[in-house]
Amino acid sequence: MTDGPYLVSGRVSLSDQIICVDDDGDPQGWKEGGRYPAKDSYALCRCGWSQRMPYCDGSHARAGFDGTETAVDIPYLERAEQFDGPDLKLTDVKVFCMGAGFCHREGGTWALTRESADAKARKNAIKEACDCPSGRLVAWEKDGEVIEPEFEPSIGVVEDCDGRKLGPLWVRGGVPVESADGRIYEVRNRMTLCGCGRSANKPFCDGGHK
Repeated sequence: MTDGPYLVSGRVSLSDQIICVDDDGDPQGWKEGGRYPAKDSYALCRCGWSQRMPYCDGSHARAGFDGTETAVDIPYLERAEQFDGPDLKLTDVKVFCMGAGFCHREGGTWALTRESADAKARKNAIKEACDCPSGRLVAWEKDGEVIEPEFEPSIGVVEDCDGRKLGPLWVRGGVPVESADGRIYEVRNRMTLCGCGRSANKPFCDGGHK
């Protein structure tokens, strides 16, 4: 909706998704928090001003929110930088980064991919790529088979370990995202949409909430 909320239809489930951290504060995985009531349709805030987060309360109109979409509608693989390792490949489209931080563990996903002949490095590279909520990072077998987590069609409201909502909406399981002018963006298994209104890559999150 132009300058308004994300309109969700089709009874897509909505829940809090919490970033789990270790004793050093480093991200280690995800856990589900509370589930929101099931609805056939609902409207989610994308201006960041709502007092009913994650739902829209009309604040975008009072704030004069400009929701102009600026994302380039080019398929992921046509934009991706590729990193090759002995037992894995990794693709990376940096503009989708929301700053979750999973990719910095154990030396980083890129280094682990280059060391993927080692079983532990391979396992960690896959785990880090699959934990990336935006799908910026994707791991592949050397024969070209994609390695993706399995998701039901759903939307997650991203929270940190202290229960603070970070802003982005984690769209999972191939839920299509339609632009304000009726175009369907590339359907992907996972992506994150801006919920704070600050992204320079609307409708996608670019870490502007931080």
